Amino acid sequence: MTIPFKTLMWSGAALALLTAVGGTAAEAACPAITRADMMGVAPGKWPGQYDLAEFEAAANCKMEFSENPEIAELNAEIQGNPATLPPVAERLPEEPLVVVPYESIGKYGGTFRALSNAPEAGTSDFLSVRHVNLVRYADDLQTIVPNVAKDWEWNEDFTRLTFHLRKGHKWSDGAPFTSADVKFWYDNLATDPKVIEKPKDYVLVAGEKMTVETPDETTVVFVLPSPKPGLLAHFATSYAQAFQPRHFLGQFHPDINPDADKLAQSYGWENGIAAVSAYYGNSDWTDTASPMLRRPDDYQTLPKATSPSLESHVLVAETTEGRKLVANPFFFMVDTAGNQLPYISRQDELYANDSQVRILKLINGEVDYKSQTLTLADAPILLENQEKGDYTVDLAPTIAMPTFSFNVTSENLEKRKVFGDVRFREAMSLAMNRDELNEVAFLGLGEPKQYIGFSPTPDFVDPALTRYRIEHDPARAQALLDEIGMKDVDGDGFRELPNGDRIVLNIQFAVQGGVSAEMAELVAQNWSDVGVQTTVKEVTPDEYRSLQSSNQLDIGAWEKGQPVAIVLGNNELWVPPFENYFGHRTGMLWAEWVDTNGASGVEPPDWVKQMMADITTFQGLAPGSPEQGEVGARLADNMAKHLLFIGTVQAPNVIYHRNALKNFTKFKTQSYEYYRTFPYLPAQWYLDE
Repeated sequence: MTIPFKTLMWSGAALALLTAVGGTAAEAACPAITRADMMGVAPGKWPGQYDLAEFEAAANCKMEFSENPEIAELNAEIQGNPATLPPVAERLPEEPLVVVPYESIGKYGGTFRALSNAPEAGTSDFLSVRHVNLVRYADDLQTIVPNVAKDWEWNEDFTRLTFHLRKGHKWSDGAPFTSADVKFWYDNLATDPKVIEKPKDYVLVAGEKMTVETPDETTVVFVLPSPKPGLLAHFATSYAQAFQPRHFLGQFHPDINPDADKLAQSYGWENGIAAVSAYYGNSDWTDTASPMLRRPDDYQTLPKATSPSLESHVLVAETTEGRKLVANPFFFMVDTAGNQLPYISRQDELYANDSQVRILKLINGEVDYKSQTLTLADAPILLENQEKGDYTVDLAPTIAMPTFSFNVTSENLEKRKVFGDVRFREAMSLAMNRDELNEVAFLGLGEPKQYIGFSPTPDFVDPALTRYRIEHDPARAQALLDEIGMKDVDGDGFRELPNGDRIVLNIQFAVQGGVSAEMAELVAQNWSDVGVQTTVKEVTPDEYRSLQSSNQLDIGAWEKGQPVAIVLGNNELWVPPFENYFGHRTGMLWAEWVDTNGASGVEPPDWVKQMMADITTFQGLAPGSPEQGEVGARLADNMAKHLLFIGTVQAPNVIYHRNALKNFTKFKTQSYEYYRTFPYLPAQWYLDE
């Protein structure tokens, strides 16, 4: 006789009933606990999750696994997957990650509808919904917890980071996922100049490569040339996953397969590296267009339409209008009742580059979740239509804030002189009326601040630094402009450059970057009021990034900020050009000088070189130590007082979700920095309709 314990409260009475019918507690089905009702089961080592053995011991049960009834149909849509799936227990790792749902055990099915701007524009929000990495931050944004990795440990001096993977873990095509896939990612992709010309800082330690050791299939050891405690936090927040499918991409890599070029050419690529780049995106950004979009007429002839994944959903169709994904039949998470996650069967992503179109779709309830590219200025109309659209709008604190920068390495040498003069940048900061910005663009909910490189302000930084030169003082701004020789020579009410050349600043902004039209127009008016003629133009994110990459932007306008935890693993904010392609950059020719060891580009000033040295020192010191605090304070002081990036207002921002989306919780922050939805385990979301 079998008792359906998923329907019973896990209690002494239930245990007694089980014993009465001839069972034992160790044979009981596991209690369907949730964060809302733990049913007396003790929490695990990590908040909101257990490993299987840990959960079975805590709940005194034996888990039985269930699957999405649509899984065979979904699997059939994944090109190259086995025609017949093994049982769910064989598809899961031996130690699956057991997720404790927030409110309830979910139900399978449905299609999650996402809304992005365009391929690689406004897509990180949706990408975070299916994302995985070795570890992640829990929803307290304080605790790093296992994810793909089962566990990890550091040595005493933070020069050896050992990860333990899950035995029996599989890629979305059923192939084994092992330590070799991590080593392949590091050695043959992330640090291979044939694939990525220059390795990113976060795969290096003080500019030097690590060594990846793989003593067995489930053990990975990162051996660091010097201490870098923040490496773990990088893996907890980064979109750049620390693994790639060696069994698939490796067949096209000439260092792995001697016949890689011949194989790639049989599928129409120039050579093996071209094939690797087609799937890997020639970068570490995991949301680049797949070969099915790049070659829409013949992608079915490719070995796979998309690279095998460990994520909750797998890409199966892609056009210039959007993408379609289906649940990963080999996904490594289960809920406390033994149901393989994710609950939601399909994901559809639609591209809409027009902000008004996006707002209309949200109001009509045509989207299940959205946060990226929404601004606080959108809140009133969204709140007004909540009941009609059957959705909820939350306002959550943000980490980054909109900032403005000037092209300190402009190709125009006269502009370069002015933009590179800290007095000019100080004048532009003092010209801003941040109180007005707050009232008009942020509904009075924000706080005027200066950009200091860290957000939130750490204990080692004097809070007064966040108010450096943020007062509205147009008289002082005009005096500084006079001092550097910017006068109104022709009497038209606007200042010329010191050599007499006319100058018109053009703020080109993209809403995706957190800068609203209201903000851009107010700042332009503030600068025009002190005699620096300024215009405004909205552009697409791709246009903005292209102009920035080619050193053609006079003014940068994009949000910026990182918590200490991420700075510990990533030096981007402190080394020219002070962020990556997807962020807010300036000093492009300084960056060229750094990249070429002075062979070309423009040599940066001493204070920039000091920041470059300090960030390396900062990352190598013990977190929280007085020594680290001293270096961190100097970093913040240099960043704020040189006004390389001028801060504006830090305010909450909008998080939208349809009410039918369940197990959705309030976010502690609306942030790219903690990777949006990643701390909240969207694999447990389900649609109740």
